[in-house]
Amino acid sequence: MNIQEKEQKEIDFWRDSTEEKPSVFSVPNLINKFKEADIFLEKLVAHGAMFKKSHAILELGAGQAWASCMVKFYYSDKTIKASDISPYAIESAKKWEAIFKVDLDGVFQAKSYDTGMENESQDLIFCFASAHHFIKHRSTFSEMHRIMKPGAALLYLHEPVCRNAFYTLSYRRANKKRPQVPEDVLRYRHLLKLGREAGFVSGMLFAPTIKNRSPFGTMYYWVLAKLPFLQGLLPCTADFIFIKK
Repeated sequence: MNIQEKEQKEIDFWRDSTEEKPSVFSVPNLINKFKEADIFLEKLVAHGAMFKKSHAILELGAGQAWASCMVKFYYSDKTIKASDISPYAIESAKKWEAIFKVDLDGVFQAKSYDTGMENESQDLIFCFASAHHFIKHRSTFSEMHRIMKPGAALLYLHEPVCRNAFYTLSYRRANKKRPQVPEDVLRYRHLLKLGREAGFVSGMLFAPTIKNRSPFGTMYYWVLAKLPFLQGLLPCTADFIFIKK
């Protein structure tokens, strides 16, 4: 499957999903998103200083933009925009704006590597559990560097990561678990290297959580949380922080 086919599959998922297409209001989707929101709230607390000091904030790969609505709920004075590759995904943003009783400052279709935004216009860019769907990471970093102000931060939050040795196994498991869209697992050392090459100061924190996991996943991530030395060896979840020099 080539890049164009993968991108089209990602776009069409949001059009065809019985739970997440724009024409439906699904209780299972609502419940699942609020489970994810519980994790995202932890990220807002952990990285709160970056959100507080920023004015122009963009969510990249926002899906239905529920996370952007959460940010707007807590930081109503900020300019919050959300983008996603699929127009069918962001079409549902209005549902979440109604739930959180907020109005986002912009919702638009864009690829991660071609946002169409102005140079040095953003103080903070974040994505939540979506960077592993980005296909062109090098080009994405270049685009983010272009639209970020000096000193701005790019956050990849709650991302699946692994070492090179576990990549093939992790990739197969991820795509078997959720075959509807192309899944990936980030090889964190490679991603950090790409960030540095693009002009960022690159950093990462392992962040295992047992929230919203299967029974096996709950046990697995509980062990990782209790034995931190395993987090750098075995597949885990992590938060990336890229600062533009």
